[in-house]
Amino acid sequence: MTYIYKVMTQKQAEEIAFQWHYDGEYSFYDMESDRDDLEVFINHEKRGDSVYSVLNNNELIGFFSVNKADGHIYDIGLGVRPDLTGKGVGFKFLKSGIEFVKSEYKPQKITLSVATFNQRAIKVYEKIGFKEIKTFLQATNGSKFEFIKMEYEC
Repeated sequence: MTYIYKVMTQKQAEEIAFQWHYDGEYSFYDMESDRDDLEVFINHEKRGDSVYSVLNNNELIGFFSVNKADGHIYDIGLGVRPDLTGKGVGFKFLKSGIEFVKSEYKPQKITLSVATFNQRAIKVYEKIGFKEIKTFLQATNGSKFEFIKMEYEC
């Protein structure tokens, strides 16, 4: 699969925010689950040009956000279209995203945060080479949840 990364359009942001709904405990990742996250995601000025739509055969299959954390460290966020989750596309999706970040941003390290319950994603991150650096509590979705901060050496 060849993935294409393009700065997210408003139409794509709204499609992801209002039409992508995950099953079961993964509904935690629905954009509408957290008003603050939703507001940033659907507002182009707040979203900026560092959130990318990921296309395969001209079809929106996911998104990737990239934010400078510190020096040459970049923090990423990502999401795969709900109907593609749990079907083995995560490894190729993330590998492609890392290559994109490396070519566009030249990081020394890439970090991400993942909810501790999301063992499916954590296994993919570890398989790629991310290492756990700490756990922390994050206020989101109307409560506080435990997350793992992970780091990838470029």
